[in-house]
Amino acid sequence: MLPAKKSIRLLLVDDHEVVRVGLRTLLHNNQGITVVGDAVSKAAAVRAVKRLKPDIVLMDVRLPDGSGVEATREILASHPATRLILLTSYTNDDSGLAAVLAGAHGYVIKNIDSALLIRSIHSVSKGQSIFDPVLTQRALSRSVMPVQAFPAQKQSLAPQEERILALMADGLTNKEIAAALQLSDKTVKNYIANMFQKLHISRRAQAAAFFVKRQG
Repeated sequence: MLPAKKSIRLLLVDDHEVVRVGLRTLLHNNQGITVVGDAVSKAAAVRAVKRLKPDIVLMDVRLPDGSGVEATREILASHPATRLILLTSYTNDDSGLAAVLAGAHGYVIKNIDSALLIRSIHSVSKGQSIFDPVLTQRALSRSVMPVQAFPAQKQSLAPQEERILALMADGLTNKEIAAALQLSDKTVKNYIANMFQKLHISRRAQAAAFFVKRQG
């Protein structure tokens, strides 16, 4: 006899009660999803993750005491196995790139079709990442300099710098990059400082955009 399939433990984070109730009604005990709790703020979300240990956090980008992006960073710093999907109400929201860099595993618009939302939750639970392509492209175009503004020096990056650049574009923190490459935090910081100097950039968002546009 096959073992019962494990239910996905989901935490809802939104400061609007109507939204939380609506999402709970849609998702709880539906297609292997169990809503284990909810939170109304960034601080409450961090506490709830520690207490409830959900598999996935479905969280609004805009919270009364901060942003979902900031909450993502805090949660992943203490609970790296937790997966996060951020929700936004605005198609012109420029938080997409920040969400990617913070380590979020999904970024979708709140008016997403209910069936697609459920599929997205299952996809993220299996290790995939779900990012609305329109939001991501707008975030890239609004947040960083145009591709022609980057210097034609990409070949000068050392192999280790290339690896760090790719991991940075995936949203990993310096600490996570250090662990992945078996380097010290200080060594990673030195590589990043050198890379930024070569590319004439000063922000992680610019580095991520450079990587994404170069792949295109």
